[in-house]
Amino acid sequence: MSDKITMVLADDEQLFRQGMRAILTREEDFEILFDAADGKDLMTQLKAAKTLPQIIITDLKMPELDGVEVTKLIHKKYPECKVIALTSYFSKPFVINMISIGAVAYLAKNSSPKLMVKTIKEVAKNGFYYDEQVLQFIKDGVHNTKVGIKSRFDKNNLSTREREVLELICEQLTTNEIADKLYISPRTVEGHRNNLLLKTEAKNIAGLVVYAIENGIVDLSPNY
Repeated sequence: MSDKITMVLADDEQLFRQGMRAILTREEDFEILFDAADGKDLMTQLKAAKTLPQIIITDLKMPELDGVEVTKLIHKKYPECKVIALTSYFSKPFVINMISIGAVAYLAKNSSPKLMVKTIKEVAKNGFYYDEQVLQFIKDGVHNTKVGIKSRFDKNNLSTREREVLELICEQLTTNEIADKLYISPRTVEGHRNNLLLKTEAKNIAGLVVYAIENGIVDLSPNY
């Protein structure tokens, strides 16, 4: 079984898509399963795929079916696939909206290849990746925009251990790293994480981070 990070790319600009593919295929631990010319093409190929990718990198502005609608469909039909939003418009409204519908990372089209590779690896390892600017957007939007985490539970409903696990998730530690730090088993960490998802009604790990910021459970700082 391959340990490579599998992914697909969707962008209607062929030159950009092929350039991105050329960059990513240089990485030994990356595998591009296929690429798509637009959202409709992406959904068609996903439906026919024998193996689903771990990560889907999709442009937001595409004909037929744009990246926003695609992200909603993927989250509903293929929740195990992690979506990285790609766009020329790196603005607060775009970022907040994509997070609210389930995107786990956000990349500007003028990002460096190094940042793109880092983002993919962080998402594969931790389930999400928000850089300092995206976290700042989330913080700014807490009082002005609901980013999709509508919990019926008070933050005090979380146990001490659940809060500890949540804080370490926000530090972007892996399940095994959290287990080592708290002297518990990885399976126990997964149990706490599942409880956190249920209690907060978050859609994914990225949603837990948003919940923690919104509720003051973690302090937003350059360390995160």
